[in-house]
Amino acid sequence: MIKFVVLTLFNDMFTSFLNTSIIKRSIEAGKLSVELIDIRDFSGFKNKKVDDTPYGGGNGMVISAEPVAKAIDFALTLIKDLECEIIYMSPRGNLLNYNMCKEFSDGCSNKAYILICGHYEGIDERVLEEYNIKEVSIGDYVLTGGEIAAMVFIDSVTRLVPGIITEGSLIDESHTNKLLEYPQYTKPSVFRGRKVPEVLLSGHDKNITEYRHKKSLELTLKNRPDLLK
Repeated sequence: MIKFVVLTLFNDMFTSFLNTSIIKRSIEAGKLSVELIDIRDFSGFKNKKVDDTPYGGGNGMVISAEPVAKAIDFALTLIKDLECEIIYMSPRGNLLNYNMCKEFSDGCSNKAYILICGHYEGIDERVLEEYNIKEVSIGDYVLTGGEIAAMVFIDSVTRLVPGIITEGSLIDESHTNKLLEYPQYTKPSVFRGRKVPEVLLSGHDKNITEYRHKKSLELTLKNRPDLLK
């Protein structure tokens, strides 16, 4: 089992995510565990306030160190004997890619991840320093909060855990071999005048394999030429 503990200000955002498709089936099968912790539960204020103005001035608010630290400490009590890594979903972090997801999923039977979802202008830097937290970004853009990024992280890592998805389905998909996946087709063979490529109807495995590899190269060159370097 791979375990995720998510520190968030908006637990409700995960309701549909955790009760849908492969994620739901993985949880029910005991291959995945996701626990949600509300950072506001560790606020020292009656109104559950967890943010304050930034030192040095500037726009926006910053999530205070104390509630986040207390939430992390509580999360660590849920990990028990598992190897644990704390990750802050942040636009300034290392860019999440296939290889990174594979590394996170390897040896998953003894792993747990604490994911911190930021908001506003982020969290107090001293928390990152105190717990040696790794920052991970899902792209070169900024979201209103880290919840969606945490879902992307959980989904992209979970699907690579052995037994979650049929192994054959992972072999030729985008990024597994540094190429983008070739085009896929299903019935009917003709849709609004557009025909399925004849080679895919031929039953000739060698020709089909060569065709798909060629299409993967073409798509990669067109959409992600950086992968070919």
